Amino acid sequence: MPNPPQPRAIGSALIKAKRRGAQTVLDDFRLSGSCRVLFPRRRDAVLEAVLLNTSGGVTGGDVFETVATAGAGTALTLTTQAAERAYRSIDTRPGRIQTRLTLDEGARIDWLPQETILFDGSALRRSLDIHMARDARLLMVEPMIFGRTAMGETLRNATLQDHITVYQGDQLVFADRVRLSGDVQAHLDRPAIAGGARATAAVLLAAPNAESYLDKLRGMLPASCGASLIREGLLFARLLAPDGHALRQILIPVLRALRGADLPRTWML
Repeated sequence: MPNPPQPRAIGSALIKAKRRGAQTVLDDFRLSGSCRVLFPRRRDAVLEAVLLNTSGGVTGGDVFETVATAGAGTALTLTTQAAERAYRSIDTRPGRIQTRLTLDEGARIDWLPQETILFDGSALRRSLDIHMARDARLLMVEPMIFGRTAMGETLRNATLQDHITVYQGDQLVFADRVRLSGDVQAHLDRPAIAGGARATAAVLLAAPNAESYLDKLRGMLPASCGASLIREGLLFARLLAPDGHALRQILIPVLRALRGADLPRTWML
């Protein structure tokens, strides 16, 4: 008889923000399983939520879901307490991280999770689905590290499926798909994929004035990175670096420039 699937970590978080005067405040909030959320005190009108995974990482069969809605005219920042870790899977099922963001009229969301670190033998399926009003503003980053170089780790057997989808109104305006399996580092070593990089980040700015940042952004990026105006109001950059430290040296100034403010304190700890 085959072994039954092992019990795995499951967690979900639901966050809804509304406007009260000039402030953004909670409208609805629910948690279950291995998810926790902290709300640091701020001196401005932004509501900041820090996501925590109390299970310590993600492995085969784990399921984590975050659903966040920024109501009309609100400003919501979502980040993580630390880097997420995708560990070796002993299960035939991948670990899943599912995020859905909704931005109503005039709303703003800064989606600023810290890095996801993939370990050898990991299997991860991740999706980020965003639905936003046409006058809303979104800043999104998804950084990823393929093995910790300081520990001599190399991904020779891992699986990653990563989907990012953005709708403005009813129109699909952005879709990014990454699928890597087997000897991941061999794939990353190919010049047309990552040229040997072991850390990457996808950065997206969807805003009415996104095009005004293009020249400044290109001036900040080294040759291993690129930025393009996909369409009016939609700016995308792909960053490549040899390791996580080098990636942060590029990424943090970029996010500060696009955000017009410093990053959440958890990024500095």
